[in-house]
Amino acid sequence: MNMAPTLDQASGPSETAWLKILSKYRKPHAGRSTFELAVTVIPFTALWILSWLAVHYGIWIGMVLVIPAAAFLLRLFMIQHDCGHGSFFARRRIDDWTGRVIGVLTMTPYDYWRRAHATHHASAGNLDERGVGDIATLTVKEYKALSAAGRLKYRLYRNPLVMFGIGPIWVFLFKQRLPFGMMRSGALPWVSTMATNGAIAILAALLIWWIGVVPFLLVHLPIVVLAAAAGVWLFYVQHQFEDTHWSEGNEWQFQQAALHGSSHYDLPLVLRWITGNIGIHHVHHLSSKVPYYRLPEVLRDYPELGDIGRITIMQSLRCVNLVLWDEGSKRLVSFREARRIA
Repeated sequence: MNMAPTLDQASGPSETAWLKILSKYRKPHAGRSTFELAVTVIPFTALWILSWLAVHYGIWIGMVLVIPAAAFLLRLFMIQHDCGHGSFFARRRIDDWTGRVIGVLTMTPYDYWRRAHATHHASAGNLDERGVGDIATLTVKEYKALSAAGRLKYRLYRNPLVMFGIGPIWVFLFKQRLPFGMMRSGALPWVSTMATNGAIAILAALLIWWIGVVPFLLVHLPIVVLAAAAGVWLFYVQHQFEDTHWSEGNEWQFQQAALHGSSHYDLPLVLRWITGNIGIHHVHHLSSKVPYYRLPEVLRDYPELGDIGRITIMQSLRCVNLVLWDEGSKRLVSFREARRIA
């Protein structure tokens, strides 16, 4: 019999109850982690080479292989993500160097990203701590207080074409080349970013020397862009959904923000695998040390968690219009709804 707290208790002050329960899932299996890494790296490499061969021999229909290649690059990012939490091998040195190497492929400086992501986990759902490692979200009141130019800027930022098209290109290809937000946070963000940039430049130079600049751009660029767009989409729907939770001041509680401020993105089995179960995001936020391949075990043993913040693919598509936090109704609303509230 599962000695789990009820959902009412889960949303209340008994934070240690769920944390204690989830602690038994935190231990990774070294063999399983190695296997997960191998079944991601090998297919990615094979699909990359096959995509290049399609370009080299003019078999343009073969370019469709960049789509599954991007999916495996996304999965590599999920492994890097677990390394950042120290939950993949649970040995910090191995996790860190695995994450740093993968960061060259994902174009994400590992140590810089890890620090920003830790801030996100420590403050998710806190209205007083927005702005680091998250999607910028204004309240209705804050939006109304903006100038016309400020409102236009925010509308452009939240436009789907910008958020999921231009945004991922800007973040992964350009923004992450400098440690924005941590310019004065010591040497580590700079070392991480510049070392990653150097490794990316060396890898790109070798590949261009081997296959040529045009084939390299035709193969690698779409893979990176597609993976980046998918990653931004996942990160978006994990926190920007109708029943999400935000609070401020003393009202903010870690467990409540983790369970109710993060979604359970209920994906089909194949997508669940390729995304490293990141859709079980509420459990991940509650205990980030649980390896991604053990998250389904949690839902299997405690199915009551599966209904918290659950959204389907169809429901997630409607989340794009949710752009402002209404402090009155305590939910995300669209620009149209915000006008009605006014």
